[in-house]
Amino acid sequence: MKNSKDRYLFRSLGYPLLITFALICLIPFITIISASFTSETYILKNGYSLFPKELTVDSYKVIFKNPISIFRAYGITIVVTICGTSLGVFLNTMAGYVLQRNDFEWRNLFSFYYFFTTLFSGGLVPWYILCTQYLHLKNNIFALIIPTAVSVWNILLVKGFMRGIPYEITESAKIDGAGDFYIFIRLILPLAKPVIATIGLFTALTYWNDWYMCMLFIDNEKLLNLQYLLYRLMGNAQAMKAIATSASGAVMESMPIESMKMALTVVVTGPIIFLYPFVQKYFVKGITLGSVKG
Repeated sequence: MKNSKDRYLFRSLGYPLLITFALICLIPFITIISASFTSETYILKNGYSLFPKELTVDSYKVIFKNPISIFRAYGITIVVTICGTSLGVFLNTMAGYVLQRNDFEWRNLFSFYYFFTTLFSGGLVPWYILCTQYLHLKNNIFALIIPTAVSVWNILLVKGFMRGIPYEITESAKIDGAGDFYIFIRLILPLAKPVIATIGLFTALTYWNDWYMCMLFIDNEKLLNLQYLLYRLMGNAQAMKAIATSASGAVMESMPIESMKMALTVVVTGPIIFLYPFVQKYFVKGITLGSVKG
C-alpha cells in the first residue's frame, strides 16, 4: 500500500517536472526556427521572439538559391558521416579492446604512446604535408574521413569500458578454437553496445559538424561538404552586406544576415537530430547489454 502511494506521488510530481523541463529545453530550438522565418527588419529592430513576426522565407531563398550544390553537399556530408562513423567505431573499439587485454604485453607502451599524442603533436604544417604529399588526400573524399577516424579519447573510453568484460570469455572462446577477430566481432562487440553507441554518437557529430578538413584539403566544388558550403555562403553574404553598407553609407537591411544564421542552423542540425532516437535505445538498454551474469 505504501509502495503504491509512493509510486503515485512520484508520478504526480515527477512527470509534470520532467515535462516542464523538456519544454524549457525546447525554447531555444523554437526560437531558432522562429527567427529563421522572421524578417531581417524586425530582428534588427526588436530582436528575436519565440514566435515568428513578419513571416518571410527570404533566408531560405538565399540558402537554396542554388539547390543542386546544397543537395550535393548534403550527399557528401551524409556519405562521409556514415562511412567515417563506421570506420571510426571499428578502429576505436578494436584498439581499446586490444589495449585492455592482459595477454598483450605491450599494452602499457601503446597506451602511453596514444596518451602522449594528446599532449604533444607534430604541428599543422608537417601533418598537412603528410596528408597531401605522402597520403595524396588533396581533393579526395577520403580526406574528409581518414584524418578524423581515430580518436584517442574514444580509444581510452572503450578501454575503460571493456575492462568490465570478464577476460574468461576470451579464454573460453580460445579454448573452443575461436580466433581473435571472431572473438572480437561475435562476443565482445555485442557486450560493448553501450560504449559503441556513445562513441558512435560522438564520432557522427564530429563528422557531421566538420568543416575544417574540407577547408584544408578540398578545392573541388563538387566535393564540398554541407558545413563548409554554408560557411562560405554566410561569409559571402556578410561581405556583400558590408560592401553595400560602406558604399551607400546606410545599413543594408535587405540581406537577411541574422535570419540566415538561424536558417543555416536549422538546415545543418535538422537531419542529425534524427540520430538521437536510434542511439538512445542502446543507452536505455546499456545496463543489461553490458552486463555478464555469473
